[in-house]
Amino acid sequence: VKKPRFDASLVYLTRKFMDLVKTAPDGVLDLNEVATTLGVRKRRVYDITNVLDGIHLIQKRSKNLIQWVGSNLDQVVGKAPEQQNLKDELSDLSAMEEALDELIKDCAHQLFELTDDKENAKYPFNSCVTLTRAYVTYQDIRSIQAFQEQIVIAIKAPEETKLEIPIPKEDCIEVHVKSTKGPIDVYLCEVEQEKPGAKTFEDMGAVISET
Repeated sequence: VKKPRFDASLVYLTRKFMDLVKTAPDGVLDLNEVATTLGVRKRRVYDITNVLDGIHLIQKRSKNLIQWVGSNLDQVVGKAPEQQNLKDELSDLSAMEEALDELIKDCAHQLFELTDDKENAKYPFNSCVTLTRAYVTYQDIRSIQAFQEQIVIAIKAPEETKLEIPIPKEDCIEVHVKSTKGPIDVYLCEVEQEKPGAKTFEDMGAVISET
């Protein structure tokens, strides 16, 4: 009767071989007896012993006798709980990774819907994404407390635009912006406390420079 595939696999035979090593006096085995006990050809047993000999876990005492010289098998068995803990930790990490992948996929889908919306496409600064719209307004910038009473400059530039900021001087800060693929739009966005008669963003013009 043909054995099931797993019963004849090298992994299964190696496990059975190790069971025989555990019960053998001084870890010494007769390979002829091993082949008979496992019900396989001696060549299959050699496949196992050649590997174990190559990693110095057994040594050959004669043509048909081998002896286990690796770690104490009782200590190896005692590591089972530690191995199980590592497996459980790996399983938890895999579940966390899967959850993060789903979250990234969901965010990417939302981002696609926002950028694909024709209504959003007509607004400037549409690279800044919020949950409700894909652009930021002047009023949004004014609402940021850290920007109060400061000058904010917004730059809208083509791809591969280079921006350099040299070491600031005592009396000024320089910003160098260079584009080879089209004009650069620079918007002055003064964020200050509301004053009577103060100009709004709509009253300000855009400065366009082309390199």
